[in-house]
Order: sequence, then C-alpha cells, then structure tokens
Amino acid sequence: MGSLPQFSILKGPTRKFNPEFINDIIESRVGDSNTADKIALIFEDGDGNTSKHTYAELNIITNKLARVIKNTIVQEKLQRNLDGDYLVAVNLLPTDRLVLVLLAIWKAGAAYLPLDHAFPGARIEHIMREAKPALVIFDEDSDFYVDAFKLSIDELWSKSSKESEMGIKKNERLKHQSGDLAIALYTSGSTGVPKGVKLPHKVILNRLNWQFKAFPFSETEKVCVFKTALTFVDSISEIWGPLMRGLSLLVIPKEVTKDPERLIEALEKYKVERLVLVPSLLRSILMFVEIKKQDGILSNLKTWVCSGETLVKGAALDFYKYFPENEHRLCNFYGSTEIMGDVTYYVIKGLDQMKSFEKVPIGNPVDNTIVYLLDSEFRPVKAGEIGELYVSGLNLASGYINGRDPDKFIENPLAIDPTYGKLYRTGDFARLEKGTLMYEGRTDSQVKIRGHRVDLTEVEKAVSSIEEVDKAVVLCYKPGEMSQALLAFVTTKQLVSESWIEAYLRKKLTAYMIPQVILVETIPLLVNGKIDRQGLLKMYENTNNNDDYQYQVDIDYTGVPSNQLEAAKVLFETVASVLNRAARAVIKSDANFYNLGGNSLNSIYTITKLNEQGYRIGISDFIAALDLGEILERMTAGTVVDIRPPQFTAQACRLADKEIVTSMITESFYRKADLEQWILSEISENDYRVYLDDMWDPLVEKGLSFIVKNEYQKVVGACINFDLVDEPEVDISSGLLKIFEFLDFVEGPFRQSKLPKEKNKTLHCHMMGTHSSLTSRENILVIQFMEEEVYKLAKNKGFEGILTVNTSPLTQQLGRDVFKYEVLQDYQVNQYVAPDNTKPFGLAPDSQRALIQWKAVV
Repeated sequence: MGSLPQFSILKGPTRKFNPEFINDIIESRVGDSNTADKIALIFEDGDGNTSKHTYAELNIITNKLARVIKNTIVQEKLQRNLDGDYLVAVNLLPTDRLVLVLLAIWKAGAAYLPLDHAFPGARIEHIMREAKPALVIFDEDSDFYVDAFKLSIDELWSKSSKESEMGIKKNERLKHQSGDLAIALYTSGSTGVPKGVKLPHKVILNRLNWQFKAFPFSETEKVCVFKTALTFVDSISEIWGPLMRGLSLLVIPKEVTKDPERLIEALEKYKVERLVLVPSLLRSILMFVEIKKQDGILSNLKTWVCSGETLVKGAALDFYKYFPENEHRLCNFYGSTEIMGDVTYYVIKGLDQMKSFEKVPIGNPVDNTIVYLLDSEFRPVKAGEIGELYVSGLNLASGYINGRDPDKFIENPLAIDPTYGKLYRTGDFARLEKGTLMYEGRTDSQVKIRGHRVDLTEVEKAVSSIEEVDKAVVLCYKPGEMSQALLAFVTTKQLVSESWIEAYLRKKLTAYMIPQVILVETIPLLVNGKIDRQGLLKMYENTNNNDDYQYQVDIDYTGVPSNQLEAAKVLFETVASVLNRAARAVIKSDANFYNLGGNSLNSIYTITKLNEQGYRIGISDFIAALDLGEILERMTAGTVVDIRPPQFTAQACRLADKEIVTSMITESFYRKADLEQWILSEISENDYRVYLDDMWDPLVEKGLSFIVKNEYQKVVGACINFDLVDEPEVDISSGLLKIFEFLDFVEGPFRQSKLPKEKNKTLHCHMMGTHSSLTSRENILVIQFMEEEVYKLAKNKGFEGILTVNTSPLTQQLGRDVFKYEVLQDYQVNQYVAPDNTKPFGLAPDSQRALIQWKAVV
C-alpha cells in the first residue's frame, strides 16, 4: 500500500494580535516611565555632530509636526487620491528629521510615500501623477512634484514651533475612505511601468510581531540601525521594529552606508547586535574583516539578515570562516514589497547545516501566512517538483495604487478561512526539499540589480520609447553574479550614439536601471521567429572588449580658438578613436576625459597616440587637466598652463607598514591581476597574505621596497623590490605556486644568460599595488610616481638596470611607451605548460601577453 504524496503547501504559525496603529504603539512608550527618558533617535552627521532625542522628546516633536501636516491638508483643502487615501510624499535624506516626519505623517492620519533624490525626474513625475499625494515634504525642490502642495522641511519645522505639544485625538485625525493604509512603496512593474504597493498598518504589524517572536531583542540590545533606502521595503522593519520595542534607532547617512569601513565603525561603536543587508554588502564586510585580521571585530553583531538578493552558498560558508558557529546566525529572508518584504525565512547556525543543501534555502513561512507552489492550473505540485510560488495571509499588501495589475492579487480557490482568501502571485519558481523551500528563479523578466528589483520590461519600454530607436531588447548578463550587467541591444531609425541613448535614459530611469547600450545592425532571431537572446549575450561576451569595432562618436569643436583647431582635431579624434563605444558624451572642449569614459589604460594609450602624432604632453599634465580644453592648451606650443598634479612622497617600508601594504597588494593582484583571473578557483586572498607575511621581515631589512603617501599622508601605493640574485626564499604551498612557476619560466632564460649574476647589479621590481579608493586618474599618477622612484632607487644604490615582468596592459604600455623599457620577450600566456603538464592559463585569449622588460640605469 503506497503512501499519499506530499503536496507543496506550507503554513506558518497562527497567532492572534490586535490590529493597532503603529504610531499609537510607539506613543504608548512615553507613558512607560522606564522608556520615556530613553534615547529614541541618534544621528551623527558628517561633521561630527550628534543629534539625540528621547522618547518623550520624539513624542512632542512629532505631535507638533503632525498638527502642521494635518492643518496644511485641511486648510489648503488638499484631497485624497483616487483610492480615497491621504498620501504624503517624502523626499528627504536619511537623518533624524526624516524619521520624525514619517511618524508625524502617521499621527496626522495620513500614509507616507517615499521618493528618492536618485530617482530621475520622469520617475518622480509618474509617481506623483498616479499616486496623487496631497502633500510633498522635501529638502530639495523639484519641478517634477506635479499637482501636489509642496512644503520644505525647514518650513515644516518653522511652522511646528508654534503648534501645541498635545497629540491629535484619534477621532480628529485625517481618515482614509477605507482601510488603514500606512505606506505606499513604488516598485518595478511587470507591465513596464512602476507601480505603488499599498501596505496597511495591520500588514506591517503582522510582519513585525513575527519578528519579535522569532528574533526577539536581547537584554543587551540597546541600539539598532536604519541604513536602508526609504524606498526599499526593508527600511520598514529597520525603523519601526526598534521604536515599537523602546530601543534606540541610529540613523546612518548615505555616505556611511556606502563605505563598509565606516559602517563597521558605527556598528562597533554602538554595539549593534543585528543587521539587515543585501548579500553583496555581506561580501564587502567579509572582505573587510579578512583584511583587518582583527580578533573580535563585529563580535556583538549576532544576527545577520540577508534579503533583497540571492544568498549564494559560498557567501554563507565564508561567513562562518570569521564568525563562530552557534554564536552568530546568518539568515536568508525571502519576499517582495507586495508581501511586506519577508514572507519566508531560513536560519543558518553553522557549516554542518549546509552540507545537505546545494544552495541556501529560503525556508518556511512567517506567522499567519500560507505558501503554495502551484502549476498552471492552480493545483499544488508534489514535493520536490517546481511550482510557481503564491502567498496568502496577513502579510499581503492590499493591492496596488489605482487597482493596477489585479491579476497579481486573486481569489484563493484553496482557502476556507477568509484570512487566506487572497493569493499573491510572486512570479517566482520554487520547490520543496526536505520540508523547506528552495528558490528556483523568476517566471518573468524581473532581476535584482544591487538589491533593487528591476523589471527588464520597464527598462526595455523606456529604451523603445526613444523616437530614434527602432527596436530594443534588454537582457541581464550573468544575473546574480559579480560580473552581471544590464544590457540594451538597440537598432535605430537614424544615426545616434550609444552614449546619447544612455544620456537620454538618465532622464527617465533611476541610476541602477540604466543599461549599457549596444548598437546592433539587426536583432537576431531563432528559427521559430523568437529573439535569439542567448545569441545577443554571446555577442556581448565576444565583442565587449573588441577595439576594432568603430562607430560614430559625436565631436563638437565649438569654442575652440582658430589657432588651436588643428591640434583640437588631433586630440578630439584621437579621444574618439580610443574611447570608441565607451564614449559617454559629446567630445568637446569642456568635457573631462574620465567622465567621457576614460580609464587608466586608455588614458595612457591616448597620450601615446598624441605623442606619435607630434604632440608631447606629460602623463601628469594630461591626468590633472580639468577638461580637454586644458589638455589642448598644454599641447599648443608656447602656452603654459598651471596644472598641479597631486604631490607624493616615498618612504622605505617599515615593519609597521605590513598591514596596509598587504591589503593593497592583495587587492591589486587577487581582484585585478590578469593572470590570477584564470585560476581564481584555486587561490584565495589569504594566499597573498601568507606569502607577504613570510617575506616581510627580509623585505624591510633589505630596504629596497617603499610605500607612497599623498599630500594628506594617506598611503596610496606600495612597491616591492629585491636584488635579483638576493631574493628571500619563500615556501609556497598554495595555488599561487602556479603564478610563480610561470614567472620563473619566463624570467629564467634571461637570469641565466643575459643578466648579471652578481649582487647589486639588477633591481627586480617584483610587485606594485595601489589603493582601491583611487580613481583612474589618481591610479596612473601613483604608478608613474612609483616607476620614477624605482629608477631613482636603482641609480642611488648603484644598480645597472631594472627587470620587471608585466602582465597588465596598463603597466606594459607605461613601461614600453612612457618609461622606455626594452622588451626582452613578449610571451603568449595561454601557451604556457606547467610542470604538472597542464595549461593553467589555457583559457586566456591570444592577446594576453607577459612582457619581460629591462631598463638600463644611466
């Protein structure tokens, strides 16, 4: 007798709660003598100033602000939107004042609608016209706040000073026509147009009540952080969870959120115990922890919640390399704005837990929710089979603004309890494995870009709407991987450049949605008439770095003096030919080379091409020039331009410099080196640390290596040198052995036959690294300075020449064309056969070379 099949339906715990307004719960904290004097909000600005507000102060300030908001709406006779809701749009940078305004909006009886300074005008205008907020509160005015009454943050604060400290009574608050709407969040739409998700108080409360039970605040937990963009659903639990429980909320400025080092400093300072972050930020923090090698770093941070992107198994395994099992937990949350951000969750407590899974599960449902995996006929699939993921229960939004996309929120044919009467169609595939959910990809065209959900249809519609565009196909190259790219393949009706289209899109799309535009003659089709999407992606992969491909770059000679036109023609056309498809704007006198799309390598190439045409200009002059006009003046005979490049100084390496030098060399070689990319699966960042650790003491003792500091005394470069016949013996047991075996292979013949065998004859320039924060321009200047210092060092120490092996096109070109190194050998790296009879770099293109270069010291 067979057993009944298990169907893919998972139900979260059923828990009752009172559907209160969140602002009323927070206000009740003031009546608690243990909480009223506690710090509710903390904000540290970039100038070292700190603002703090107790719960009692927070209550008074928000009461006064709420009165201004309510009175403005009533006195100006501002209306509800088409759904019957009072919305207040908010476009403010993250500070303590932002949180105070949000709470005040709720106290006035309205709901808040977040905007963002990074949104292009067209997106803001669409949101304003569709959502029809009664009021917009801002710190930066805009012409795109259409049809809404505007109130600046300063004006709001000024008016509030005259208002009563007493709260608005519940029966006097603004009222929506139906429901208890708290927040409207705009997200990418499957129809190609952004749409607003309506989140009521009770839905948010269900999500937070589950959090309080599943992940309760500890007795030692005093401060939590708000760092996520307000337009992102994760900001809701970050802000309101701690305030509902009487904890302190630290508001993190944008510039700190973007800098892992500064973010970690804030987390350490306030002993933060939990953090919500996208997996890409998790990787950045793990890299920083690896570099610091500091015991106890982030030891207070016990709960790490990954959300917004796919958490890959490798990142989970890396996490427990640095943080003790059972003391720290890594959580994988799954959801979207329509289901209050998180609807299933999985907690990883250690490495053993992941052994039985190929990837990180998305887990089980939160309280008062049911997850169904259904087939195309809305029948539950069997356990282990892939089905489309649907959600019902109290975590569901109440729909979209103006009733958009009703097919996403449908009647639940499987429900008896009215609590689960609605189904939300997530557009995701999943399957049930060992009683837990595994994510299996999207059913539509939505992808995650830097943690933000992006609908390829929306981007494609924006590209296709451009009058000059004939057809457009938008694809994501390697979604979810570090090298992912958003691409738009375009055919045009008339001649326009890729950079022109991208510039146009910046007016319509937010920054993370702007694709790299690639002009093609035709869109390839499969035999069935469908678009050959894989063919397009393969074409991108094969031609992305093809320098032979040329297209028309816009050049404008307006404003160029007549006596400089000849030189301008050489300069502008050279820049156009070098940048080619990378050109991001019109090439003209007031354009900056690097803003046009220039980088370290093509700037050196440009200088070389100019020199070949008889126009001599130094690297420093070219890089430090504000725009092409300054470069042009410098190229013109008889003109002297005051261009002051940064000032650098060199200092011999000391024992105390070990950490910074190790970090820079590791960064430069592991992440950016040309040979290492082919064997990344066999090496790790730690391999470089071990190698440098073994050689550090003799390196310092020999006194031939140095660091470079800029004028602000920040270390920006490091150069490791040795006497060629007196290098320290280092035992290498890691995958790096393949790199050094290759270097010995290409250098060996010259060491034996052509180079002096005595000490103090040949200086071996072994490794150069620059700081990861440097721009392309700064990077070249530092490399140039180090090359000059190597020559000075060799001359002062009495060496006859300098030997180096360059595998980077940038340093190859610098050495050959700028510093006039002699090329002893040009070796094609994919031809190398290792001692174990393998070709470790066999996948490298024929164009990848290793140059053995020599420069005599005179």
